[in-house]
Amino acid sequence: MPTPPHRDPRLLALVAAGGALGTLARYGTARLVPAAGAWPLATLAVNVAGSFLLGLLLEALARRGPEDARGTALRLGLGTGFCGGFTTFSSLAVEVDGLLSDGTAGTALAYGAGSVAAGLLAALAGVAVAGSRHRGRPA
Repeated sequence: MPTPPHRDPRLLALVAAGGALGTLARYGTARLVPAAGAWPLATLAVNVAGSFLLGLLLEALARRGPEDARGTALRLGLGTGFCGGFTTFSSLAVEVDGLLSDGTAGTALAYGAGSVAAGLLAALAGVAVAGSRHRGRPA
């Protein structure tokens, strides 16, 4: 009987490596993208980009058919690992709290809700892009 994915050291290493790379990419983005007034654009950018990448990846993998060892490695290394390390709900929450503490409740609400809505739309866009590239293949 094969080792379950959550107990396979090779897959755990893929998740860890992907997470480390995603975290480094997020850090680099935060260093490069300045805030626009009260809006923390770096966090918004990584969360939207990560949502798009995750939607794209998961739809592309789903259209390949039943998951095989390569699909599992891609899903865990890129999806759970890289996208998990790249995106950051905790920073979004801290930034919304900071905006609330600064007395800018409207900005906090707009930033929080806008981030979630943009992430959802980005994930749907990723699904659509992957779907358009794999026309004729089952979903």
